[in-house]
Amino acid sequence: MMNVRSTADANNFSVLGPMQEEQEQFQRTYPHVDWSALERLRVQEYDRLEHQGHIYLDYTGGSLYAQSQIDAHMALLRDGVFGNPHSNNPTSSVATRLVEEARAAVLNYFNASPNEYLAIFTPNASGALKLVGESYPFENKGQYLLLFDNHNSVNGIREFARARGAEVHYAPVVPPQLRIDEEALRAHLARAISDGNNLFAYPAQSNFSGVQHSLEWIAHAHTKGWDVLLDAAAFVPTNRLDLSRWHPDFVSLSFYKMFGYPTGIGCLLARRDVVRKLRRPWFAGGTITVASVAGDVYYLQEGEAAFEDGTVNYLGLPAITIGLQHMQHVGIETIHARVHALTEWLLERLVSLRHSNSAPLIHLYGPPNGEARSGTIAFNFYDPQGTLFDYREVEEEAFEWKISLRTGCFCNPGAGEQAHGLTEINLSECFEGRERVTFDDFVRMMSGKIGDAVGAVRISLGIASTFDDVYRFVQFAENFRDRPAVDRGTAS
Repeated sequence: MMNVRSTADANNFSVLGPMQEEQEQFQRTYPHVDWSALERLRVQEYDRLEHQGHIYLDYTGGSLYAQSQIDAHMALLRDGVFGNPHSNNPTSSVATRLVEEARAAVLNYFNASPNEYLAIFTPNASGALKLVGESYPFENKGQYLLLFDNHNSVNGIREFARARGAEVHYAPVVPPQLRIDEEALRAHLARAISDGNNLFAYPAQSNFSGVQHSLEWIAHAHTKGWDVLLDAAAFVPTNRLDLSRWHPDFVSLSFYKMFGYPTGIGCLLARRDVVRKLRRPWFAGGTITVASVAGDVYYLQEGEAAFEDGTVNYLGLPAITIGLQHMQHVGIETIHARVHALTEWLLERLVSLRHSNSAPLIHLYGPPNGEARSGTIAFNFYDPQGTLFDYREVEEEAFEWKISLRTGCFCNPGAGEQAHGLTEINLSECFEGRERVTFDDFVRMMSGKIGDAVGAVRISLGIASTFDDVYRFVQFAENFRDRPAVDRGTAS
């Protein structure tokens, strides 16, 4: 059962007024946002949230699909007959047309000229990143530079780089806001190897803290001799990425993070002139023009076909076109404005939460306001004595409230390490001589070594978020006031 204090007791310390009053004041504070349109969208497209009583706050983990997306895709499948695109028969031709429509829709949505960019379909953003990692010509005179703040699928490219003798360097982000250490990054970028291949990778938006790293670094890195890989998976669900203005060499994204459905399809947007330097380590069905067993030879296709292994998800790809149409109908600027307003309100309430002894209830990792950040918020709860609430306890209570949030390190160990103050010495002591370490092992071994947590609670807003969602989450957060944290043997 939830440990909920009485309403009278809660109101003694509450940062919340009555919901209707709070919502009216909120809408007066952000008059430029069309809140009535948001309410209509929620009722028409996402009413299952209300029907089932969900508070969905894990949009960085995966967005929600609209009812109209499912209806349109199911109607297409019900009424059509589609064959494998690797043929010229009638059903194959229809499938091929729908695949190319999806490809064109992606390029159009991101304002990417087909003369400059290829749209290569992949299983997800990680698949897109793996394509770059396995194909990029690092070699002995190469470098791979990345931020501490990166998804593990970006971190994983370092293994390809090291295997080919390239240098690997990390540029730090600075707590507590976890923004780029600009002086350090400029110094790293100034050390490009003139006769080698240099790849710089960073996220447009942190999936840990919600920090948005400036896209200006793309052009700056280019002037210093670097190719740029931009991980846009967390950024594009609520922000415009205009590739006629910004020109990264590679962009990775997952469509389910944008509009929920379908899962299992991502994309690598790649500049044609840089794709020419990629060298795939294998070939597969669909990637070649000719392959011979007796002759022991193969020839790769031109363009995106050389990178799309086997048969593309030709029944799923029409749903990409439908999802992008839904995003355009709602409007990415509209989504951005709504999420920004809700995030600012939510952050103001969360950072003002106090126990009755005035001790802060939460420790925030990342910016405390809406400047250059998204609706992704990472934090931990602390009791009146400054003892950490185990994130598993928070998740268990959130489950009872039907709140969907995320806990742990969010596949971004670097940002977490810098946020929590984990040092190289701490980590080397943890990993030295161990063949395998689970996350629970890691948390247990780090207990007591640092003054902060290992792992965090993450909530995130998106296309269907409403004021009711954020208001109810603050109510949930207030439930931890003046409660002692239980030591479960894994927290610092």
